[in-house]
Amino acid sequence: MAFYFKEESHTFDEYLLVPGYTGPDCIPANVSLQTPVVRYNKKAGEKCPLMMNIPMTSAVMQAVSDDKLAVALAKEGGISFIYGSQTIENQAAMVARVKDYKAGFVTSDTNIRPDQTLAELVKAIERTGHSTVAVTEDGSANGKLMGIITDRDFRISHSSPDSKVSEYMTPLKQLVMAQEGITLDEANDIIWQKKVNQLPVVDKNGNLLSLIFRKDAASHQEHPLELLDNKKRYIVGAGINTRDYMERVPALLAAGVDVMTLDSSEGFTEWQRRALQDIHKNWPEAKIGAGNVVDADGFNFLAEAGADFVKIGIGGGSICITREQKGIGRGQATATIEVAKARDEYYEKTGIYIPICSDGGIVQDHHITLALAMGADFVMLGRYFARFDESPTNKLIVNGNYVKEYWGEGSNRARNWQRYDLGGKKGMAFEEGVDSYVPYAGSLHDNVTITTSKVIHTMCNCGVVSIPQLQKEAKITLLSPASIREGSAHDVIVKNSIKAN
Repeated sequence: MAFYFKEESHTFDEYLLVPGYTGPDCIPANVSLQTPVVRYNKKAGEKCPLMMNIPMTSAVMQAVSDDKLAVALAKEGGISFIYGSQTIENQAAMVARVKDYKAGFVTSDTNIRPDQTLAELVKAIERTGHSTVAVTEDGSANGKLMGIITDRDFRISHSSPDSKVSEYMTPLKQLVMAQEGITLDEANDIIWQKKVNQLPVVDKNGNLLSLIFRKDAASHQEHPLELLDNKKRYIVGAGINTRDYMERVPALLAAGVDVMTLDSSEGFTEWQRRALQDIHKNWPEAKIGAGNVVDADGFNFLAEAGADFVKIGIGGGSICITREQKGIGRGQATATIEVAKARDEYYEKTGIYIPICSDGGIVQDHHITLALAMGADFVMLGRYFARFDESPTNKLIVNGNYVKEYWGEGSNRARNWQRYDLGGKKGMAFEEGVDSYVPYAGSLHDNVTITTSKVIHTMCNCGVVSIPQLQKEAKITLLSPASIREGSAHDVIVKNSIKAN
């Protein structure tokens, strides 16, 4: 007969952390959110080859993870997994743009020739929203530098739109410049000493390589946790599928990708086992996560197949309707607890530590802390990141409120049939995701700062200063329906809910 789990399936909303003793050294400044991303031999004293500075990754979704969000999240210390439901060439190009983006070294995206008109210049500024324009011989980002012009150098209302850019630009001989090979610290020293707002970096032939801005020096100091590789480039991940991985993986590795994950709604499959073994055989240094699973059997299967980390979660995402459509899945808290137990048992048996990622089911910020306390090494978030300026979707006004578009990879809009591939014919038989909106929330930096601050303060309440300590010492209680209701504002009239007459 069928196997029945004795315990009910629970969500994060049904649990709370119970405070522990907060000692004098357990203060926010002492809390570390560093966490491992890929497998390593912990018992042998190995160090994990890839660590994050915050336990947050962005989901492998069209509406979430592109190169712009990847840079923004790497600045905060996390990793974005650029979506794979696009051509190999486009995905590899996104990865390459992240790796080519040096912190503080900006490729000029607003460029013009000296013989073009102010009218053309205004259009270029309106198109990009950037008011500092590089004037190059051929109007390209890497052409021979001729000068710099900003929107402060002219007033279109007092100048002829047909006037040439060369009449208003700061010419080359008056520019403060830097040569190829300069470090960011050296460049910032020049900016402050010479009192300039931007510093062009050129090669030996005078071709523009990048611009360094005064404002970015402050931004660099704002991101002390930024996640960089040994060449000082941002860390970036990518999603792959079980169909074209033999072509996609080498292209992503050539572009500089640091870590990949098999992106599937269900990872306990022969297709993932084959993909993991093929990839590790052909590219031994590649780091590949796998999933998703919801129990010990699924974890052990992927661990033995060679997964570098394992993702947990089926049907818990806010835009996922897999449980509704197929009646399959498990409550995210229960799944995380069981898989964490299997991970610990695997470690005790083999000495190999395989990080686990809780993917889906996180609605409130405190759910992240709960997931970590239950054993997750990091979380993967879709809806959370889709709300920010840096996500690739449109910002709209709906019913008087700003929102951003957000759709699931199992929706007809995404048409990512590979994510739900069961080895049959190509194509989607039915939807497992919806097309929706999420409330617009502003910048990634501001929101991630608030979220990680909540996690840090909660850890202090629990009397711990690291994620491994939280996993070992946390006290967690299951809630009754009445105590869940008690946890929100109740028996009062909240001021901002009273409508004015």
